[in-house]
Amino acid sequence: MEPRSEPEPGRSFLKSGLGLIAIAAVVIAFLIWLPPARWFLVISVAIGVLIAGGLHLWHRYKPIKEEDVDDKRPLKLG
Repeated sequence: MEPRSEPEPGRSFLKSGLGLIAIAAVVIAFLIWLPPARWFLVISVAIGVLIAGGLHLWHRYKPIKEEDVDDKRPLKLG
């Protein structure tokens, strides 16, 4: 059995933008009805921004060199 190369016709829930609206509504509802969720969101976003910034700086000043990449095993697993 071969994997499909083309998606099935029609619009999916997430591609139409309704998925994003639904997720935003759920997050807003949690933030209104569960005050501790506000702190969880703030702390989670702060940690995410710190990690993303650290990774951005790391890869800016220590880029991957061509000789570091092995075409046969790019992730060096196994």
